[in-house]
Amino acid sequence: MKELLRLLAYARRYWFFLICSVLLMALVGAAHASIALLIGPIFDRVLNPRSPDTPVLLFTAPVFDRPVYLDQLAPAGVHNVWTMVAFAILVVFAVKGICDYLANYMVNYVGCSAVTDLRNTVFEKVLRHGSEFFEAHSTGRLMSSIMNDIEKIQVATSHILADLLRQSFVILGLLFVVLHKDWRLAIASLVVTPLILVPTARIGRRIRRTSRRTQDHAAEVNQILQEALSGHQVVKAFHTEVYESRKFRDAARRLLRSNLKYVRQQAISSPLIEMFGALTIVALLYYARTEIKAGAMTAGQFTSFVIALLMMYEPLKRLTGIHNIFQQAIGASQKVFEYLDHPVEIEDKPAATKLARFEERVIYDGVDFHYPNSNGFQLNAIRLEVKAGEVVALVGPSGAGKSTLVNLLPRFYDVTSGAVRIDGHDVRDLTIASLREKIGLVAQDTFLFNDTAANNISYGRPEIPRDAVRLAAQNALAGEFIEQLPQGYDTIIGERGVKLSGGQRQRIAIARALLKNAPILILDEATSHLDAESELLVQRALANLMAGRTVIVIAHRISTIRRADKIVVMDRGRISEIGCHADLVTGGGIYQRLHELQFIEAGAAVDL
Repeated sequence: MKELLRLLAYARRYWFFLICSVLLMALVGAAHASIALLIGPIFDRVLNPRSPDTPVLLFTAPVFDRPVYLDQLAPAGVHNVWTMVAFAILVVFAVKGICDYLANYMVNYVGCSAVTDLRNTVFEKVLRHGSEFFEAHSTGRLMSSIMNDIEKIQVATSHILADLLRQSFVILGLLFVVLHKDWRLAIASLVVTPLILVPTARIGRRIRRTSRRTQDHAAEVNQILQEALSGHQVVKAFHTEVYESRKFRDAARRLLRSNLKYVRQQAISSPLIEMFGALTIVALLYYARTEIKAGAMTAGQFTSFVIALLMMYEPLKRLTGIHNIFQQAIGASQKVFEYLDHPVEIEDKPAATKLARFEERVIYDGVDFHYPNSNGFQLNAIRLEVKAGEVVALVGPSGAGKSTLVNLLPRFYDVTSGAVRIDGHDVRDLTIASLREKIGLVAQDTFLFNDTAANNISYGRPEIPRDAVRLAAQNALAGEFIEQLPQGYDTIIGERGVKLSGGQRQRIAIARALLKNAPILILDEATSHLDAESELLVQRALANLMAGRTVIVIAHRISTIRRADKIVVMDRGRISEIGCHADLVTGGGIYQRLHELQFIEAGAAVDL
């Protein structure tokens, strides 16, 4: 019930429409009961010309113990039984149709709106999570939960919720009819209901477990699909299409088995109810045959009772199916709520202050860091000062901790111990928005969106004038090639900028950083994958970007960092050397060794 109540809590803001739909569905249930009540007069009076000309009794009001006659509900001047019944049938069906339409629309409006709110909440919560969360959860599985799991919930809280209200009120209306006709017979007929409900509840619990497994298998299929499509070039390069197809087929087969198991469990409810219904009808026919012979019941009264009972079994059967679908939705909601309940690792403190400006220095004050679920420290006892306006380069072998060190500054991760300070403020005491506003980033793997070139440069700020976008592109040496695109700045550049070369993607990323105009700039191996010509263009663009900023640059190539104010050499999570190029290149340490290795490689390339 906890998951169900939590789902329904999202509908609270739409309570007015929900209440209206409940009232309208109550009228739908009353209309169904009226149809059953009219069966008796049709058989006893309309289809029996020898019937006495007396008022037609519909039912006795249960509270006031007053009989309600059809004549009282007919228009003034209408006394013919056939006319009254025909008029009543038309009115009942008209009221039923109008109320059913309006109630169905309102319930679906409430359900779809509530689930849209839930999907938005989950998406916003996932976006707030730090890098640790995304390392622990694959993109494909997150997408499956946000789309497929919530789609299951939407079906339950819109179409199925409407059907739940409709069938519940229909059962209540028809229950009134059968109890009014013959309460002893009604109780005897309904005694089999617990025999239906108990196994249905047990089946529902199995369906919930099966549904959760089905959604997990669907997430697995989604993950394989997402990875194969995103890495299609690697798949083709290694000629592993058959391997990926086999993986997909195996996952799809597991999903198929889960789906078929759900179908088997869900389908058993309907025949179970129909079998008990058939046994009840046989017993009723035997009883009614005796009562009609004795004159204690008319054929019309019995027909009205049986039809009401049969009409009641149908919504009861529907309710068991609805119960199963709600169990499926609850199973799907477990993973969704797991993401919602997952604590956000990186968030503002209650008393976090806003960083107004950056003026003095960035300090790494005795920083230790290790990744979650890892044994050793990635960074150990790091002490480093970066003054405003300085260009500080980080070099060292792969895995030395360079990227980890710069990721602590914008709080992609938080330090394990020690502190990272900006102008004396611990970054954990600052609001994340004001902190990251002061930091620009150009990474090795540039991510561009499947949008226009202009929107990628002004990402997240659609109000930026086009002239400012053009100026940033020109300073990043990207203006020329952008204007040569088919629609210029309005050209869609494809997913991850696939329609552009590596150097062009980097220059758009540099233009994006230029437009942000942050005082601190992080360059994470921004030229490592480029050819010589592209690197030269990107280096020139970076020079424009670095002017007047505090820069922390990570680079493997010594040639790109010779002019840095300070070079920090890292090894195994520690700082082993600090100095300028002239001092370190003859210092006999790691930097000199890296310089000599790259010099030898460069000489070998020339000799070839």
